[in-house]
Amino acid sequence: MTDDIASKRLGLTRITITKLISDFTSHYFELLTVSQSPISQNNYQPAVIERRWQRNWHEKNFYRTSNSSHGESFYALSMFPYPSGKLHMGHVRNYVITDVIARVQRMRGKRVLHPMGWDAFGLPAENAAIERGIDPAEWTKTNISQMRSQLDQLGLSIDWERELSTCDESYYQWTQWLFLQFYEAGLAYQKEATVNWDPIDQTVLANEQVNTDGRSWRSGAQVEKRKLRQWFLKITNYAERLLNDLDHLSHWPERVRTMQANWIGRSKGAEFKFYILDKKDRLTDQSITVFTTRPDTIYGVTYLTLSVDHELVKQLIHNDHKNVIASFCQYLNSQNKKNYDSVNQPKQGIFLGKYVIHPLTGKKLPIWTANYVISDHGTGAVMGVPAHDQRDFVFARCYGLPIKPVIYNFDDQNPKECTDEPQNFSGNCGNLINSGPFDGLTIKDASDCIMNCSKNYGWGYPQTTYKLHDWLISRQRYWGCPIPIIHCEKCGTVPIPISDLPVTLPKVSISGKGGSPLSSIPEWTEINCPQCGQKAQRETDTMDTFICSSWYFLRYSDPLNTEEVFDKEKVSNWLPVNHYVGGIEHAILHLLYSRFFTKVLYDRGLLNFQEPFIRLLPQGMVQGATYRVPSTGAYIPSEQIPDLSNPIDPVSNEPLEIIFEKMSKSKGNGVDPNGVIETFGADTARMFILFKAPPGKDLEWNESDVEGQFRFLQRVWKLVDTGLRRGIKVHEFSSDQQTPNQELSTVEREVRRSVHATIAAVTEDLDGEVQFNTAIAELMKLCNALSSVIDSVSELVASEGLKTLITLLAPFSPHLAEELWFQLSSEKGMSIHAQPWPILDPSALVQEEINIVIQINGKVRGSLKAPISADNKMLEELALTSDAAQKWLKDKSPKRIIVIPRKLINIVA
Repeated sequence: MTDDIASKRLGLTRITITKLISDFTSHYFELLTVSQSPISQNNYQPAVIERRWQRNWHEKNFYRTSNSSHGESFYALSMFPYPSGKLHMGHVRNYVITDVIARVQRMRGKRVLHPMGWDAFGLPAENAAIERGIDPAEWTKTNISQMRSQLDQLGLSIDWERELSTCDESYYQWTQWLFLQFYEAGLAYQKEATVNWDPIDQTVLANEQVNTDGRSWRSGAQVEKRKLRQWFLKITNYAERLLNDLDHLSHWPERVRTMQANWIGRSKGAEFKFYILDKKDRLTDQSITVFTTRPDTIYGVTYLTLSVDHELVKQLIHNDHKNVIASFCQYLNSQNKKNYDSVNQPKQGIFLGKYVIHPLTGKKLPIWTANYVISDHGTGAVMGVPAHDQRDFVFARCYGLPIKPVIYNFDDQNPKECTDEPQNFSGNCGNLINSGPFDGLTIKDASDCIMNCSKNYGWGYPQTTYKLHDWLISRQRYWGCPIPIIHCEKCGTVPIPISDLPVTLPKVSISGKGGSPLSSIPEWTEINCPQCGQKAQRETDTMDTFICSSWYFLRYSDPLNTEEVFDKEKVSNWLPVNHYVGGIEHAILHLLYSRFFTKVLYDRGLLNFQEPFIRLLPQGMVQGATYRVPSTGAYIPSEQIPDLSNPIDPVSNEPLEIIFEKMSKSKGNGVDPNGVIETFGADTARMFILFKAPPGKDLEWNESDVEGQFRFLQRVWKLVDTGLRRGIKVHEFSSDQQTPNQELSTVEREVRRSVHATIAAVTEDLDGEVQFNTAIAELMKLCNALSSVIDSVSELVASEGLKTLITLLAPFSPHLAEELWFQLSSEKGMSIHAQPWPILDPSALVQEEINIVIQINGKVRGSLKAPISADNKMLEELALTSDAAQKWLKDKSPKRIIVIPRKLINIVA
């Protein structure tokens, strides 16, 4: 039968048959290599070993999560990636760190959940699809397949049966269900808001997507300010809890908790009302409310300033200056406001032609608008106290406004003069001046009295504000989770019935003209209102992708559930997450939003815990050598540079600047893990990424360091090869099978002491605040110690040393450890990763002899072994009879002998 006939009968193509033959041949030779014990060839071949064991783990579904609820559980989680299509070494670091944590806990007998998924919605995929003329779903799935293959090459102990993708309908159905939970709780609402609008892409931009020149990060268009109806989540309702509960996160880095606290930005103070005067200086019933943390400075107010988009600005524009002021406000609105509240930001403003009256002095105060007042901070209005605030001071000096000091600081030489800089004060240090009846009072006493006065007369009251504002979740794009809302002229906003979820994205051709294509699909947008039955419209905005990543860690506990978002018992079985690993760039928004979601779901009775992550490890960045043109700042990819030892810009011939920066495509400094794996193996890549720096610190990529880790693994290979040649075999660890020290030689006792000291040190390094680099250093020391004695100690001691080294190495270098265990083990069916963590024998750490340094007249001349119980007299006798003393004293009688117990003996002749 010909190949073509066989192909047709089996329904296979020639390419498929060729691949099957290739796979079979590869698998056959791998099995043949195992049976012939490749280690005896003294040749470490990571490519063969890693491919074989990855296939073995996959076929056995070795890392499937146990469904049992018995025993202690442990949830190890990496922040899931955006499927860009290609891993870089920063990804590798994140996932390898989590993998080691998961493997260690599994060997300690815990039930481990270690899942993976994809943060798959978002603008980058949509833009990539537009550029390539394809469906973003197709682009995303292709990238996921490629990245999953790369992750598999690292030998990660991931349970792929729990894989999820946020763009799958089976996932975003429950994202929509959760949105409706927020809506039902009154935490999701729509309102008109001022947003950054890209007129080319026709979408809302976050502040971070607006360049310093006020242009869009992607299209380059001048960003406009627009009022749009947008969807928000009321995270401000949880501001106090989010802030206070940071105190319970004792296993989070202090810097992360501080960053979140600053982002929430609680300020305690007062709100004061300043009533507006009409053209004839008569009081109106209209007022401006300002928030201040320093009510004691009320007498120092010399003007009021509003944000440029404050609701009263347009109303207060004086007719004579309307065009000038309107143009100026339009100019300020076009600027990026990211740093407007910075002290160093240039201050710009304009007088609005209106006045308020000071509530205590009765004086007229001018009303200005300025760029350093932000609408979503406080009330969007501030009272200018230039004598005691740096930004107010700079603004007042720029525009010639009065500066009136009202705090006397004891360090001030001339408290009534304030022309060069604002008067300093801190805490409760200082007394009031120029403050009428409050003169002489301390800051605290004056604050209390002024607050009482303001409450009694109705122009002020205590207030706590937050810098945090409600979470704007609307995006005018296609590739996102549809918001499950219907707009009906009669009924208003109507939630989609839960039975109709998910609201799926329709298939559509994305033109690249900007805006959401959903609004241009009438067959999708037009729908009957579920309440009144009349014609209505679907919401065409999609959700911010942070919504999808704010609850994914909950779904992993029950990812295949089609009836509910998750089973409460299952989620309680695994969560909160025991150890969460991810980049420091997510220290604020992602973590804050995840905490917010968890608290809302707790209040809804869906969870029995209020914080999602017990321990947080924000890993440092991986930095690569980066080549930059000094004159232009342009980055040159390394592959475009002919000679990296003398880097020259191939276009301008200008010498390039070499710096280390975070790996990224835009800088052309990324290191493809595939290249490292092909050259050195995945285990070497893992070892380098773990050894080079502590997990929380940045590391610089250096190929010579990678080679160093490869050489270490080769030494381990050769050490085990030596043991195999002796016929050494290893067995499972057992707590009642410890080697008694009293039956061993001095050398063997020292070997056991090194073995168990390593168990103690590595175990400590992998507890709590993990330190992988020092743990690997301990394994290197043990390898060196065993290499020097492997041929001379008993089989029992050698076996214990080898199996301890391999077992401790297994989480770091899983393929090599598996292979070595297979060769050494008397039970071929047992994986090293199913072995228990080595048990410390405290008696092995007890030293019977110690090494004492011998000095003659202060110079080191030798050493001796002495019983640890030896007293000073015995040590003197041992020293005098030592070879060093006989050689250097030459029959001289010592004048005195100085003994430092357990350290040294100095013989003075």
